[in-house]
Amino acid sequence: MKFEELDLIDPVLNALRDKQYTHPTPIQAKAIPIVLDRKDVLGCAQTGTGKTAAFAIPIIQLIHRIEGQKSGFPKMRALIVTPTRELAIQIDENIRDYSKYTKIKHAVIFGGVKQHKQVEQLRRGVHILVATPGRLLDLISQGYISLNDIKMFVLDEADRMLDMGFINDIKKLLKLLPAQRQSLFFSATMPDNIVQLSRQILDHPIKVEVAAVSSAAETIQQYLYYTNRTDKKSLLIHILKNPILDQVLVFSRTKHGADRIVRNLKKKNIQAAAIHGDKAQNQRQKALKSFKEGKIRVLVATDIAARGIDIDKLKYVINYDIPNVAETYVHRIGRSGRAGEEGIAIAICEPEENAHIRAIEKLIKQKIKVVNDNPFPQTEKPMTAAEKKEWNKEKQRRKQEFFANRKKARARR
Repeated sequence: MKFEELDLIDPVLNALRDKQYTHPTPIQAKAIPIVLDRKDVLGCAQTGTGKTAAFAIPIIQLIHRIEGQKSGFPKMRALIVTPTRELAIQIDENIRDYSKYTKIKHAVIFGGVKQHKQVEQLRRGVHILVATPGRLLDLISQGYISLNDIKMFVLDEADRMLDMGFINDIKKLLKLLPAQRQSLFFSATMPDNIVQLSRQILDHPIKVEVAAVSSAAETIQQYLYYTNRTDKKSLLIHILKNPILDQVLVFSRTKHGADRIVRNLKKKNIQAAAIHGDKAQNQRQKALKSFKEGKIRVLVATDIAARGIDIDKLKYVINYDIPNVAETYVHRIGRSGRAGEEGIAIAICEPEENAHIRAIEKLIKQKIKVVNDNPFPQTEKPMTAAEKKEWNKEKQRRKQEFFANRKKARARR
């Protein structure tokens, strides 16, 4: 199927041609006609399958048909709520690209920066607003935003929204939205609490589901290195000696660990930067921009920050720390191999993470190929007292970061 077969208007098709999009992904092919038919959608698809375009493209078309030819002050017709500022910015950039041949006005608002510029843009009027929950409710309370004219509401990355503690914000928001609206609900996973939330938002939705979270994209080749905890940084340097790995996204479990990885790489003259919640917004955007433009070779990210990373043709992902939640592994490696492109995912596993690998392989129903040509092979010897002490310190740091992040999330509400 081609995009021309989805009953899309010429301004949208021309924008898609500019981005060299010819064939919709499965979720786009399924969701776009339903949204254009003004039906509610319950969408479940893993990261990297094209969810943003699945709702952004039809929303742009619907608003263009209703508002595109009108003059005067733009009315806010669509609200898209997403958990992180990186993801909000990414969605807004996509809307900009897809709507370039229309007169649609759009804006993005998020916390962590001064509100003045965002307020000024809102005062000029927008048709589509992309927002994170905390800043959205803040500007509503200040009287800068009214949701009375909203016709379409999108809740994106709903599972991550709940993980970050935004459930009360979402409930507040639902009370402010018009009862008569079209609602689109997208999530990578569908546990019971997500299903319950969707029932509060949607009206007789049509479910769109592709590539269950338990499956990794077939275009991603997965490799596994077994090593010791003390050898991880040396093994990462060894892997990066291969010049083919020209643009690499590395996942760290903690913010402290991400910064440490960057310091180690820079000592070996490998250009790298970290992106996580403790970085200022301008630092995060600068690092991401430099990575996209090839000015730095390695971007080290934590899971929450990585949700907003959408890089065309990113091929290489390295799990420096193996996640203790198997589904997180699938989300991480899904940053590569997007939209049918090829990807390579490398996992570096220390002895304490062996059980996590077994859980991941059980979830994805396949064995990850072990790389035997490994200069730092894993041994089964127990940790020394010093290593055990350092490991306990690291666990304590992770615990402190968890509670600090939760406290920040509550403060944003």
